[in-house]
Amino acid sequence: MSQTAAGDRYFQTERVWKILLRIAPPVMLAQLIQALYNIVDSYFVGQYSNSGLTALSVIFPVQLIITAIAVGTGVGVNTYMARMYAFGKTRAADSTAGTGTVLAVVSWAVFAVAMLLLMEPYVRTSATSLDAVSDAVLYGNIVCVGSIGIFLESIWTKVLQAGGNMRLPMLAQIAGALTNIVLDPILIFGLGPVPRMGIAGAAAATVAGQCVAAVLTGAAAFRRPPKARVMWKYVRQIYRLGYPSIFMQMLYTVYIMALNMILAGFSDDAVTVLGLYYKLQSFFFIPLNGLQTCIVPILSYNFACLAYDRCKRILYDSCGISLVFMLVGVVSFECIPDRLIGLFSQEPAVLAIGVPAFRVIGLSFIPAVLSLMPPVFFQAIGAAGPSLLLSVVRQICCLIPLFWLFSKISLGATWFAYPLSEVITGSLGVAFYLRQLQRWKREAPVAGPTVR
Repeated sequence: MSQTAAGDRYFQTERVWKILLRIAPPVMLAQLIQALYNIVDSYFVGQYSNSGLTALSVIFPVQLIITAIAVGTGVGVNTYMARMYAFGKTRAADSTAGTGTVLAVVSWAVFAVAMLLLMEPYVRTSATSLDAVSDAVLYGNIVCVGSIGIFLESIWTKVLQAGGNMRLPMLAQIAGALTNIVLDPILIFGLGPVPRMGIAGAAAATVAGQCVAAVLTGAAAFRRPPKARVMWKYVRQIYRLGYPSIFMQMLYTVYIMALNMILAGFSDDAVTVLGLYYKLQSFFFIPLNGLQTCIVPILSYNFACLAYDRCKRILYDSCGISLVFMLVGVVSFECIPDRLIGLFSQEPAVLAIGVPAFRVIGLSFIPAVLSLMPPVFFQAIGAAGPSLLLSVVRQICCLIPLFWLFSKISLGATWFAYPLSEVITGSLGVAFYLRQLQRWKREAPVAGPTVR
């Protein structure tokens, strides 16, 4: 029996809380570093120019597309590898990992070429001033052409996590983030012999950090791809399990693009506020996002073993932990929104729009747990339908129409679309989950492990 397969039985027999306390902190720490470097990135760019800060907000959805393709494919690799380990098929798991590397390179090449052609037309839909358009096109082109690092790192991180290795991905992301943080002021403002690069320097620092993380994860996670004639079998399985994640994150991108377009009708400052919110949101959503990452292989493994009671316990414990931590975000957004925004911009217009916006959006943090955890749960057990439907309802059917409708009242009213969308989606997610429990009860599987 392989060491990895033996280690995976830990997912099936150990107490859920103990598993989460073991594997979640490294993932959360890595995401904390990622969030901090996003914040630091915006801080330095904000010190350089206000148009640069707007440019980062405009390009943020493009970066989300990269993340959607890269991480979504990685989720497919992770989930299928976990299932192969559950059945003791280590060789198939390694072939899945090798196929993921090929998909990362192909995805990067196609995406980079497409964005070079479409970057400027896209930017002009979300920015109006000439400086903001110029900065956004320059920044966007560099991060897209240089995105090979994040495509590879996303796959290799999921390969390592499928085998229970959370430490190396954490260290790699920390190294990448620190690289970005150190290079930001050097390249943006020019220090010593390094010339002043401005917004191009911020993009170059981002690309360099991603490449460092890719090299570190690849050293341990690279697997030889299978022969072409059998690779398609793994490609189908990867995308069958990963397309819900790709689709969900693509929806995330679509709705931010749509919101940017709506806000651009008010001012570039409104677009800047939305971008700052998503930078800060990534910091406060770390426990929730970290647990989402951790529970996918655990749920997938236990579902394959028909340990349904254990699957329920994993979801309950993850939601409970997330709710406690989300309270910190609520308090921060309600009590100190001016200080949060002031980290990046002291522009009176940005503060005037952002302070009331943050207070309204903060109301959505608690119901967000119930709208974001169920899609991951359904994805992990192979129920793509409910997972996709919940994401479509949350991001397309609710948020965009409500945001547009409230924008007809006033800019301040638009932000109420956030808490209302989370409440609607969370209620639907709970209903789908209760229906799944009834289905499991009818199936009456052989009892799985009783350790809770």
